[in-house]
Amino acid sequence: MKIAYFDCYAGASGDMILGSLLDAGLDLEALKTELSKIPVHEYAVRAHKLVKKGITATKFDVDLLHPAKEGHSHAQGDHSHAHRHLGDILHILEHSTLDNDVQKKSARIFTRLAEAEAKIHGKSVQEIHFHEVGAVDAIVDIAGAVSAMNLLGIDKIFASRINTGTGTVECAHGTLLVPAPATLELLKGIPVYSTGIEAELITPTGAAILTTLAESFGPMPGMSVESIGYGAGFRDLPVANVLRVSIGRAGSGDEDIVQLLETNIDDMNPQFYDHVMDSLFSAGAKDVFLHPIIMKKSRPGIVLSVIVEPDRLQACTNVLFRETTTLGVRISDVKKRQILSREIKSVDTQWGPARVKIRHTAGGSPEAVPEYDDCRRIAREKGIPIREVYDAVKRQAEKIKG
Repeated sequence: MKIAYFDCYAGASGDMILGSLLDAGLDLEALKTELSKIPVHEYAVRAHKLVKKGITATKFDVDLLHPAKEGHSHAQGDHSHAHRHLGDILHILEHSTLDNDVQKKSARIFTRLAEAEAKIHGKSVQEIHFHEVGAVDAIVDIAGAVSAMNLLGIDKIFASRINTGTGTVECAHGTLLVPAPATLELLKGIPVYSTGIEAELITPTGAAILTTLAESFGPMPGMSVESIGYGAGFRDLPVANVLRVSIGRAGSGDEDIVQLLETNIDDMNPQFYDHVMDSLFSAGAKDVFLHPIIMKKSRPGIVLSVIVEPDRLQACTNVLFRETTTLGVRISDVKKRQILSREIKSVDTQWGPARVKIRHTAGGSPEAVPEYDDCRRIAREKGIPIREVYDAVKRQAEKIKG
């Protein structure tokens, strides 16, 4: 599985995200081809190298071809914008020829922006017209960032904690505190901090892209880094105003870091465990398992164990307190876990596509294992034995496992 990790210590905006991906190897002409699929053409894009505090980075810019037709200045740069409502933007995306998944993700990012703005201003989503994020350059930044991930074959995105900066920022609504209200609304539930840098380090567009696409926010996940890119911001700060992205394969083939949550339960309806396990996996658990024990007064009980990465620890602990009868949870020290890298691929069968896990064994050839849920779905839909589906998927998987 190919993943990208964004280190947001010194800034994150739409143009910095695109700059970092271009710096990491994304072809600018390929990006332009994707952007040409959007029925908005009054702009040109360019990228160039510059140096920030000794670090060479790529600056991505959107230049409006007819700026006089636009009505508002951008809070973070020298672009200007027409007012567009969410419906206008969704219409543009729907009538593009972008990949369907790119359209959906881009629409979701803009919808979350509209929802944040609507909550701040006490209006409906339909009433919101985007000042800082509604015109051409934001459409390019958002659809471009999603297209870039697709072009690079990135399956999952992760990010560091967000450094918000501090102070104030000038925008269409006047002088606002940093982070801007809409930005902070988008960052709810995300780990944030400030090092006291007097600047808006995370913009609404950057926050919307990362919080919509990223799986989690915290330390760099276990990965084998293949390429690194630096996207430049326009400010000169006490630190290099760059966004770093690391792109590579999930799991280094040796170690990652996990913690173990455990609790003993002897007074819960056993039918509930299936729901509890599903809730834990949805909260980010790596694995969940049960084993029977005999508790005090010879009462039969269950040890519920959860393997979880440190950044998902609290989310899984909350599930245990909310969904079970436990009164307490044991948390182990951080432990290293030796792992083998693996990836998910799709194969074509006579009944349609099915996923397989490709497990890269140490010193041996890759092993292909059909995804059980897909095999079960096909078996139920077609009314055929699951072993027949499993064997057919396995045969197809053997052809692509290398």
